[in-house]
Amino acid sequence: QLQLVESGGGLVQAGGSLRLSCATSGFTLAKYDIGWFRQAPGKEREGREGVSCISWDAEDIYYADSVRGRFSISKDNAENMVYLQMNSLKPEDTAVYYCAAVQAPLCDVGSGAPEEAMDAWGKGTLVTVSS
Repeated sequence: QLQLVESGGGLVQAGGSLRLSCATSGFTLAKYDIGWFRQAPGKEREGREGVSCISWDAEDIYYADSVRGRFSISKDNAENMVYLQMNSLKPEDTAVYYCAAVQAPLCDVGSGAPEEAMDAWGKGTLVTVSS
């Protein structure tokens, strides 16, 4: 059973940093693309925003325009972990952040990973950035 568990969220002041972790189990991380998505509070109708993704071999990486240059994604296949380093945080980064996995090469460097195609999701971790 594919499982993903996010951690590392919290309250931080604007300009600060957080590192989100996604602990995976029940599958071989090296064979999966991983995406980070976020859902801003009060914007459930707009759906999740694809923030970043990384391909199974870590050769393809995508960042949304809103986070490019500030966020960095990485994965450690040996430890079954995926990370999202978030620097220079802004109040508009406030959201619940989810990691998701898909066993297909869907992480596109230009457009990210399609939310509807992901095989499994974590329950999310809340990031709150105060101004």
